[in-house]
Amino acid sequence: MLFEHGDSHYYVVWETSCTSGAPLLEWWTDSSSHHFIEPWYRRIDNIHHRYTAIFGPSANASQVHYKISNYRFSTKTYTITRRGKYALHRVLVIADNQNGPSRFRRVLSSVHRYYGKHSAPDAILHVGDAVQNVGNLDNWQKQLFAPLEDRSGLQHSTPTIFVPGNHDHDKRRTPTNNNIYMDMYHGLNDTDDLGKIAVTNGSYHRFYHSLSVGGARIIVLDSECPLAEERGFLERELESEAFRSASFRIVAVHIPPYLEFWDPYAWNKKGEKHWGEHVRIEYDPLFRKHGVDLVISGHQHNYQRSTVRRSADSAPSDTITYAIVGGAGGDLDLKRVEDYHMYNATYLDHHFVSLDIKNQSLSWTAISSAGDVVDHFTIQR
Repeated sequence: MLFEHGDSHYYVVWETSCTSGAPLLEWWTDSSSHHFIEPWYRRIDNIHHRYTAIFGPSANASQVHYKISNYRFSTKTYTITRRGKYALHRVLVIADNQNGPSRFRRVLSSVHRYYGKHSAPDAILHVGDAVQNVGNLDNWQKQLFAPLEDRSGLQHSTPTIFVPGNHDHDKRRTPTNNNIYMDMYHGLNDTDDLGKIAVTNGSYHRFYHSLSVGGARIIVLDSECPLAEERGFLERELESEAFRSASFRIVAVHIPPYLEFWDPYAWNKKGEKHWGEHVRIEYDPLFRKHGVDLVISGHQHNYQRSTVRRSADSAPSDTITYAIVGGAGGDLDLKRVEDYHMYNATYLDHHFVSLDIKNQSLSWTAISSAGDVVDHFTIQR
């Protein structure tokens, strides 16, 4: 499976049922020589052997090719298409497919029909909860890897921007943690050295980072990350030249600032109303202050979208949009536990979103698993 690793690198994870002799990841562009990367290896158990590699930089290449081989076998060549900054970038936005593989397959079939047989999105923004149980290998296979392979195969050539959910990674800082596949952003903010060591057991897997997609700058946050560690990063990113000069400023965080649908008992009796409370109390004022245009979340298993004025004193055109896209397959949340009187659209069924960015235009289209458009808005600069 292919993930972005910042603005010009990629991370690939693959697995074999037995150890693979001398595996290599080979990558190249149309104007560069071939490069060979020796992957990191992690033995999960007797029949799960995981390999990971980071490759790049891809610079200004319009296409990047890669394949994986050992002394006996080779995969096909996969090609990543990279658009120019002002060209059309199409991003598939999904979240919360966990525990619903058959429904996830229906959503992916709708994705395939929407983009067309010979077309594909340029990136996948997964806003968390890809699996129900991070330590269960069967969950990874049945709830994420197999549906993607069966319905689209997008995961080989379309890089995923991954936003961690509360089900996706083990937050224990012990050698026995279950972070098996969730280290795609290890060390991204610490060094440019791609020879850095692989994640060791017992380390906290930091996900927060930022990247550009066309004219948009996207900040990825981890709603499970301790506030003291992440807030400094967020403030620096919001004040950075890359963020301030972007045509569109986007934040992706799994738990939404304003959640309205949940299980009432868990919300009121088990304290789950306090999960991610800092996103609303601590982070949202920063989003509004620094000109964030769009906050994308999951967690709540349905669709909602709100476009509101940034503050009481703001001009009517000075708005921020909050979108919840938690409908890729998990059991739906149908019971209201809060009402913020702010959402313009609510759709209580499974769906995905196509986020299209071209030059000074951002277009957002929410589509049901049956292929119907359930919400749409645009931002023009």
